[in-house]
Amino acid sequence: MNNRRKLVVALGAGALAAPLACLAQQQRSKVARIGLLEPTSASSSANLREALIAGLRELGYVEGKNIIIEERWAEGNYERLPALAAELVRLKVDVIVAAGTPAPQAAQQATTTIPIVMAAASDAVDAGLVASLSRPGGNITGLTNLNVDLSSKRVELLRVAVPKLSRVAVLVNPGHPGHPDSLKIIQAAAKTAGVSVSPLRAGTVSQIEAALVEMTRERAGALMVLPDPLFTSQRRRIAELATKDRLPTMFSNREYVEDGGLMSYGQNPAEHFQRAATYIDKILKGARPADLPVEQPTQFELVINLKTAKAIGLTISQDLLFRADRVIE
Repeated sequence: MNNRRKLVVALGAGALAAPLACLAQQQRSKVARIGLLEPTSASSSANLREALIAGLRELGYVEGKNIIIEERWAEGNYERLPALAAELVRLKVDVIVAAGTPAPQAAQQATTTIPIVMAAASDAVDAGLVASLSRPGGNITGLTNLNVDLSSKRVELLRVAVPKLSRVAVLVNPGHPGHPDSLKIIQAAAKTAGVSVSPLRAGTVSQIEAALVEMTRERAGALMVLPDPLFTSQRRRIAELATKDRLPTMFSNREYVEDGGLMSYGQNPAEHFQRAATYIDKILKGARPADLPVEQPTQFELVINLKTAKAIGLTISQDLLFRADRVIE
């Protein structure tokens, strides 16, 4: 090849490389827009948002620099979720992170194209969010919990803490898709243990107060609170009322116990949100939600609040304390 031809080829290659390099630079500098759809309030779920941001930071995403978080909070009102999900779709976010089960269901109704990462959803397959855990299909993937399956274990632990328990009240949100199955499992486990179950239904803040008044009339010996965004937002109040009535309480995660509840057994929801960042990262890099298997938790923790036990006059056995992953003193 003569010198002139070499020069022409070099110039042509340079001209081709220039736009490709420019495109790569644009892709690297693009700011990703992430929608966060939460059934609770910003104040009650601040730790979950922080966990998500921390997970993204570990992967090189910095809020305000290469990612923007568009937040929508339903304040415990499930009926607001469809409209909030529609807002995120109109904003053309790149990914929607939806917490719990009702939120990803609302996002699923709002879009079939924008990727959705669920965090701490209950029974994703039964809820119709994914076709299967290994092959989700559609535009949804993420993390599901085992709260329904853990219901019988919570009954068992509550019976150990309160050996003479004969009646337990169960706080249920009629709007939560996973609560009917959880209640059935609790009723079956309680029946085997010779314990009666009094379901208390509450879908609003005022109904929670009324349900807990009803609990005292039912003469329940303990209270179980099913996992629910509305109940999470009111966890401090629920714990206060139960403690006032000297009632042992069982919850699904540590947040309730840190705010005054007696016991919890389940996965740490903050870990779910931190893990959700890995799904966001893969999707932003081109992966399809349909090809990303759904994760289930493999570790569960028992948390006991000895301050609360003392306040209600309950002595926790040493055996149960040895089994606890964390004891608040």
